[in-house]
Amino acid sequence: MTTMQDSKPSELVSHAAEELKKAKAVKMPEWAMVVKTGPAQEHAPAQKDWWYKRAASILRKVSLRGPIGVAKLRTFYGKKKNRGVRPEHFFKGSGKIIRVILQQLEAEGLLKKVEKGVHKGKIITPKGQSFLDKAVKKHGSGGTKKTEA
Repeated sequence: MTTMQDSKPSELVSHAAEELKKAKAVKMPEWAMVVKTGPAQEHAPAQKDWWYKRAASILRKVSLRGPIGVAKLRTFYGKKKNRGVRPEHFFKGSGKIIRVILQQLEAEGLLKKVEKGVHKGKIITPKGQSFLDKAVKKHGSGGTKKTEA
């Protein structure tokens, strides 16, 4: 059976985004079409379905790194800002976008909040893991593993 680890990350995210569009709890807010995804960005995202791709990417990242919270995800989605003649400086991504997506994924039942010792944050639920595996299986493997001849 093809699992999440067997597929290419970019293909997994695009296939999972297609499946997330069908979810009831994951919806793009009205303000999402005009907002930048971080202070280092110059414009709002050009893609119309960028919200679902970001949600699928966050779901994949939580699956790999959980328990993980908004602060670590902000660092992951940050980038260097072009400051003209001054040196570039790293800025974190938007916390509001990540926070709302995490809340939507939790309402859908794909994530849950936990505390493991000193670490606290979101982890993927069995429903979320099977969601990612089904997205890979439904849209083809796109596998990265080589088979022996």
